[in-house]
Amino acid sequence: MAATPPGISLIRRLRGKDWRFSTYRYVVLLVTFLAYTCYHASRKPSSIVKSVLDPQPTKSRRLYPWPVGRVFIKDDLSESESYVLSGKGWAPFNGDDGPAKLGEIDLAFLACYSIGMYFAGHLGDTLDLRLFLTTGMIGSGIFVAIFGMGFFWGIHAFWFYLVMQMVAGLFQATGWPSVVAVIGNWFGKRKRGLIMGIWNAHTSVGNITGSLLAASVLQYGWGWSFILPGAFIFMGGILVFLFLAAYPEDVGFPCPHDSAVDAAMRPTDEESQAKKGEQPASSNKRGVGFIQACLIPGVIPFALCLYFTKLVAYTFLYWLPFYLSQTEIGGEHVSVKSAGNLSTLFDVGGIVGGILTGYISDKLNARAITAASFMFAAIPSLLLYRSYGGVSMTMNIILMMVAGLFVNGPYALITTAVSADLGTHSSLKGNSRALATVTAIIDGTGSVGAALGPLLTGFLSTKGWDAVFQMLMAGALIAGLLLSRLVMREISVLSKRKSTSSSQQIHGGPESQPLLNGQSQT
Repeated sequence: MAATPPGISLIRRLRGKDWRFSTYRYVVLLVTFLAYTCYHASRKPSSIVKSVLDPQPTKSRRLYPWPVGRVFIKDDLSESESYVLSGKGWAPFNGDDGPAKLGEIDLAFLACYSIGMYFAGHLGDTLDLRLFLTTGMIGSGIFVAIFGMGFFWGIHAFWFYLVMQMVAGLFQATGWPSVVAVIGNWFGKRKRGLIMGIWNAHTSVGNITGSLLAASVLQYGWGWSFILPGAFIFMGGILVFLFLAAYPEDVGFPCPHDSAVDAAMRPTDEESQAKKGEQPASSNKRGVGFIQACLIPGVIPFALCLYFTKLVAYTFLYWLPFYLSQTEIGGEHVSVKSAGNLSTLFDVGGIVGGILTGYISDKLNARAITAASFMFAAIPSLLLYRSYGGVSMTMNIILMMVAGLFVNGPYALITTAVSADLGTHSSLKGNSRALATVTAIIDGTGSVGAALGPLLTGFLSTKGWDAVFQMLMAGALIAGLLLSRLVMREISVLSKRKSTSSSQQIHGGPESQPLLNGQSQT
């Protein structure tokens, strides 16, 4: 059995008794939410400082009458922005090939993140998830901060920033497989889509937090925009070490995936307390192999879909502030800091999208139909944003949030509820040690697309932003089409279920998850 987290041990001694099972669940939700908020916050600085590293020499500005105009539009230029607008920038990113070099930096991070994901998933299923996650967060914080120190050390060598991003990408790969595995360990399948949809708001909250942190200190030098988020994730790693119980068995509770404690018939907190000490240690469970995880029905289609979904989502993550600062909105440009603040509204739409996809997929019991529908709806939303986002600030905000809803909705669904469903597939016979591996395969494949999108944007943006949006719309279309086979099968299952619903009610048959629960499809 893995050691009890020291923070929980201290609370036990102070209280004189243990927490209830439900309390542990709330703590796990909170700690993992904060953990991945830190991960995404530490990825955001590079998008905020792009316009500082590779500035455009001319801008115009005026004070907008919008109620929060001073948040999104800045009428006075700071000292750092005056430096930016003088056209100096920061070598080696301020030359004619600046956008391409910035794209290569993003590629270096995301390529290492993607490669590391495949290894991190298997390691997460074999090592102590709490210690594994702690190591990844602290390592990420250190190398994100070192990247920022390049400003204070006066480093202009491209290889330095490339290497820092590569190492940071490897440490960042520890995050997603670990937190999804922990949540899957503590929660059964009942209402998993809604629960994980709400929980997955950490992605957007992290993006928002990272944007605000990085933008808040940008005036003191772009290096601080990396150091502050780096310190944020470092502290988050300490929190995980102190309070995260990765498995119910590690604190003496039964696993919700065991047949005896199925989601619909799980024991009460009192019964769980009585069974403490009778549960097998989490370390006694063996992880599954990479090939075995790939052969789980649904893993490959969803992994390929996520490839194109993340291509779209991560292009916005890394390039939206730059796009906003270089594009006229209502005939004017926003400042670099304001562009970073404004870009957070894309993630506000993403929060709503994640919750909606989770709720709808739970109601329909159809993950593929929900994900594909949102990806197809993202195509017109992207077209509208590019065509009419520059009309006014209000129009830009509305269309940006709508685009965020449809782009980040399926991204959130696939990386959370779908991954957890497949990681607890019935063919695994209750072995939750497959969760991190399956999550790593799906998100690792998606991260290859996440690396490609920002890289292509660096080159395509020099030809015009219309080319970038054409790429994004094509990616959304392909993502939806890749789920066509699963969509058709889910439609067939839903049709059969509807025709036999009265019979199911008479016999009290439980609801099922099409395709993802291992039940045979005829």
